[in-house]
Amino acid sequence: MSASNPSSRPAKRGFLLFVVGLAIVLGALGFEYWRLTAEESGAAGGSGTFAAAIGGPFTLVDQDGQVRRDTDFRGKLMLVYFGYTYCPDACPTELQTISQAMDALGAKADQVAPLFISVDPARDTPAQLKSYSESFTPHLVALTGSAEQVAQAARGYKIYYQKVAQKNGEYLMDHSSFVFLMGRDGRYLAHFTPDSSPDTIARTIEKDL
Repeated sequence: MSASNPSSRPAKRGFLLFVVGLAIVLGALGFEYWRLTAEESGAAGGSGTFAAAIGGPFTLVDQDGQVRRDTDFRGKLMLVYFGYTYCPDACPTELQTISQAMDALGAKADQVAPLFISVDPARDTPAQLKSYSESFTPHLVALTGSAEQVAQAARGYKIYYQKVAQKNGEYLMDHSSFVFLMGRDGRYLAHFTPDSSPDTIARTIEKDL
């Protein structure tokens, strides 16, 4: 009987560690997929832990320089979107979708407050927001504030955002791109992804008017 090759033992251990590590990674990815799928199911209406965790108080300043709090919008449904005015594509596209959904609601749009909360308060002053918001629905309330005020609002809605430096010395803001539908009492009702059409948003809103 030939003796086993001692040099093969480290190789076997390395292979075993690789398999175990791969299993851990695949398990983590599977969990993340499950979590995101569960969250996406809220696009047609939500309940449970995810729904309960969305929203919360904020104090910000609108495009006219007026202090606005979440409680100012009680009695109306809210469409809440986080972005910034220097956003090259996602934000104007999403705000246009919201604007079209508001148009589709007709007179019922008066019962809805679409909010655009900037994640770039350093550049998005009230004056900047005022100029920018004129390109969208006249119902739009554009909001900014201090870095901490914006961070508090973003935490409430579980929004990720981060500054990304560019080679030209400027920067972009990487951020989540969800539109949240909140009830007249400020509680989460549903959310929409960039794939949601204006008609889908309008029909979902009408169910809660």
